[in-house]
Amino acid sequence: MIIDIIAGARPNFMKIAPIIRALRVRWTKGGLLRYRLVHTGQHYDARLSSDFFVQLDIPEPDVNLEVGSGTQAEQAAAVMIRYERLLLEIRSDLCLVVGDVTSTMACAIAAQKLCVPVAHVEGGIRSGDWTMPEEINRMVTDAITNWFFTTSTYANENLRKAGVSEERIFFVGNTMIDTLLANLERLRPPVFWTDMGLRVGNYFVVTLHRPVNVDEVGTLARMLAAISEETRGLPVVFPVHPRTAKTLRELADLPASLRLVEPQPYLEFNYLVKHSKAVITDSGGVTEEATVLGVPCMTLRDTTERPETITIGTNALIGTDPDKLAPALNRLFSGEWQRGEIPELWDGHAAERIVYVLERILPCHQ
Repeated sequence: MIIDIIAGARPNFMKIAPIIRALRVRWTKGGLLRYRLVHTGQHYDARLSSDFFVQLDIPEPDVNLEVGSGTQAEQAAAVMIRYERLLLEIRSDLCLVVGDVTSTMACAIAAQKLCVPVAHVEGGIRSGDWTMPEEINRMVTDAITNWFFTTSTYANENLRKAGVSEERIFFVGNTMIDTLLANLERLRPPVFWTDMGLRVGNYFVVTLHRPVNVDEVGTLARMLAAISEETRGLPVVFPVHPRTAKTLRELADLPASLRLVEPQPYLEFNYLVKHSKAVITDSGGVTEEATVLGVPCMTLRDTTERPETITIGTNALIGTDPDKLAPALNRLFSGEWQRGEIPELWDGHAAERIVYVLERILPCHQ
């Protein structure tokens, strides 16, 4: 029984690592499931791909589709063509996709066209914002998924509303949090920590990559100016996403408190988050990590697909208007930020639950 585990972009890598580890453990105990790791090559920059494989002990991919750069349509088409070719040569018994990147949707489509069933890890999450490519990827993937592994009761309810039957929904927790908890003791400061004079609780971390925040020069300039002004002179460490870097090159001046750095490997980035005063971001995954680490988080978006980080965790939805930052940061500096709790089943064992379910639902164990 062969399971294809699909990874294409940086957010996928943290989610597949514990699943692979759990499958290896079961194999040593007599489990019958095997996996084939398929890297689509959607993220081809070593900083966004190979560094994560090394740090998270993910084995070399069995197959690399090497789709490379292109528009979203070009990447989706290339993934479908090359993954279909792989399935026609050596068919798998299940396509396991994670998250909401282009590769997730494209491999799910190619698999179902060949009657290979699909399981979606992180199924059911919704932002309601159709301008986000990720939202389209989620909706398409979930429309053709056989089994759903969910991270929250919100996701479960979204699937029920879409007509998915209970026997296809498995509330297992969050594999990205599995990875975070497994690596807490291994987190390490980045090479620039001392040179920048960073101290625990005395700097901010910013990540921005959504088109609405970074594609227009004026919009990005106003956001960075507001961040710098409202963080009261503290250092603002800003790992720059490749998409954001293109716009930054057009800015004449940047606020003095900004510390621009390259995209950071997993262990270094989460060290920065863990020891920061707060995180300002437009990333969904970072809000989950900040919640578990107990770090205040401000999301520069108008919607979120992870409402549990707000209702339960340390996250607040600020919006895309830079003027909304001042009240939020005033609450932070005055000590009024919500403390937050860890959502249900975000306990480091989601991958084990996934493997347990797979052993029950796949034919070799029936």
